[in-house]
Amino acid sequence: MRLIRILAISLTLLMFAGTLVAQVQDGYEYESEFTWGLNKNTSGGLIGGFVFKKSFKMTDRMLQTFGLEIMNVRHPQEVRFNSAYGNFFTFGKQNYLYTFRLQYGRDFILFKKAPQQGVEIKAVFAAGPSIGVEAPYYVEYLKDDITIRAQYNETMAKENILGPGRLFQGLGDSKIVPGLNLKAAMNFELGIFKSQVTGFEAGVLVDVYTRKIDMMVLAKNYSVYPTLFLTLFFGNRK
Repeated sequence: MRLIRILAISLTLLMFAGTLVAQVQDGYEYESEFTWGLNKNTSGGLIGGFVFKKSFKMTDRMLQTFGLEIMNVRHPQEVRFNSAYGNFFTFGKQNYLYTFRLQYGRDFILFKKAPQQGVEIKAVFAAGPSIGVEAPYYVEYLKDDITIRAQYNETMAKENILGPGRLFQGLGDSKIVPGLNLKAAMNFELGIFKSQVTGFEAGVLVDVYTRKIDMMVLAKNYSVYPTLFLTLFFGNRK
């Protein structure tokens, strides 16, 4: 259902952007831009993560880009449960996956925008290393009438779990898993001012790690994580 919702939103926004292309007149020039954004994707939660990108004009129709994405990646079979104490936890989850994606790419300008109207549309391609952080998922667990905090394992009965552990608990025991990422997207800049950037980017991204990420105890784990995404971004150009 999350995948269908993101596809529907993306298609709606694409149709909206397409109606604005007819307004594009003579373009205007800029040499660089910096944008940051909030990401929603099919492998994340309510907010998938944060995106930062610096771009430099190479030609009239092409930009060189350097990007950083910071994401919390979820397993496709994660399900949240409510404990008897009213705390939500993910049963069967053993580790978080935080990923830091470094990206180098090209943006190809398909349509330029007029100074105060229309839309600028780019085709976006980027790739680079992914640094996966496999961090332990701790829970509060009732054992022999004593509350303990420990990383989840398959011996813990669901009815004895009181809730999740403390924020960032066990982060010092994280493992680094290197990988690669590939991204292809369409970028729509809708800002009305020359020096400001506002818009959205929709596309597909794939993370490939050097081994399977041990996120879930009771489900199949993966080394490849494809995702559809939608990023709302803001920034400035000069």
